[in-house]
Amino acid sequence: MDHQDIKSRFGIIGNSPLLNRAIDIARQVAPTDISVLIQGESGSGKEVFSHIIHQLSGRKHGPFIAVNCGAIPEGTIDSELFGHEKGSFTGAHEARKGYFEVVDGGTIFLDEVGELPLGTQARLLRVLESGEYIRVGSSKVQKTNVRVVAATNVDVYEAVKKGKFREDLYYRLNTVPLRIPSLRERKEDIVLLFRKFVVDFSDKYRSPGIQLTEDAQELLRNYSWPGNVRQLKNIAEQIAVLEKERLVNAQILSHYLPAETQSTTLPMALKDQSKENFSERDLLYKVLFDMKKDMVDLKKLVVELMQNGLNQGTMDQNSPYINQLYQDVRPSAGVLGSEEFPVNSNPTITIHNPNVSNGSNNDYLYDTQDVEEVEESLSLLDKESDLIKKALKKHKGKRKAAAQELGISERTLYRKIKDLNLD
Repeated sequence: MDHQDIKSRFGIIGNSPLLNRAIDIARQVAPTDISVLIQGESGSGKEVFSHIIHQLSGRKHGPFIAVNCGAIPEGTIDSELFGHEKGSFTGAHEARKGYFEVVDGGTIFLDEVGELPLGTQARLLRVLESGEYIRVGSSKVQKTNVRVVAATNVDVYEAVKKGKFREDLYYRLNTVPLRIPSLRERKEDIVLLFRKFVVDFSDKYRSPGIQLTEDAQELLRNYSWPGNVRQLKNIAEQIAVLEKERLVNAQILSHYLPAETQSTTLPMALKDQSKENFSERDLLYKVLFDMKKDMVDLKKLVVELMQNGLNQGTMDQNSPYINQLYQDVRPSAGVLGSEEFPVNSNPTITIHNPNVSNGSNNDYLYDTQDVEEVEESLSLLDKESDLIKKALKKHKGKRKAAAQELGISERTLYRKIKDLNLD
């Protein structure tokens, strides 16, 4: 049976090389009895391939059952798969056969196998290795001859590394891996699939046919389709039933694509991180860095004054301020005397005055040998309070603008105003 026969028999549409490769693998592995792990995103058609494997195998006349492992509660999954004895747990009023007993001689499709609890995984491994299982509440070992085809939409190997999936079961199931391509990997098939779905739904609901413009077809190809074929079929049904315009362009089509997921495979603009709110820890870091920057700027100013001096007019206006500034920020010799701030070892500020003669020299000497150092407060709360006051003052009490200036949310600013008693 060639590709086209399989596609016609199982309703598969498309000519993507990745799709054809998946069909080839399913066709080759079907006559054997080895386990198959089908991997693919949700809605990509994994169950269809389980039917292909069963129908092309020697078990095609035997039973087939599909089990969604993620939809069965953890407390009852063992009973569903392996059966239970009467009275084995509350509500077990009679004995019940499990799926592995019912499907003996056929094929069982375990969808979302990655959702199985670890205890159930151990039971499944025993079935795969020896064909043996035990009902819940029983001690009698029973045999079954079932072929297992499993499927998952998660990276099982990553689950193995995280301890959420048994490694031995992974390798036992993954004897032949079969990957189903996502719809965005089959761009050449998207428009063809859409047309087929629209025709089917137009016939079903007796509505006029739908035609797509070129820009609408381009939008279909570039859309990311997180729900894959299932989502495309859903969109086609909505348009066939609800749309009054039978010639659909990109603008009309975009109304049927979910707004929160209207992403495409085209390049995306980066998020403007400058508008994001900062946490309290980020605010504290900001305060510390601003403090450090202010200290460095002040030190550089003092060093520049010490090296270059001032003229008479500047001295008259600013000499008290300069002396006080030097006292406030005077660093230790180890810092000010470093390569960044080279100074004379004698901590005396000399301001040259060319217009005044005072005995032996024309300089004003400010001896700071005996000046007591004034340490700046390094309290984070004080600095945080000061920054908030400055921001509020700068924006005339407008808290929203002040919060943006500080790089925090308005709610955080309100809380800090209350905590620091700044009302």
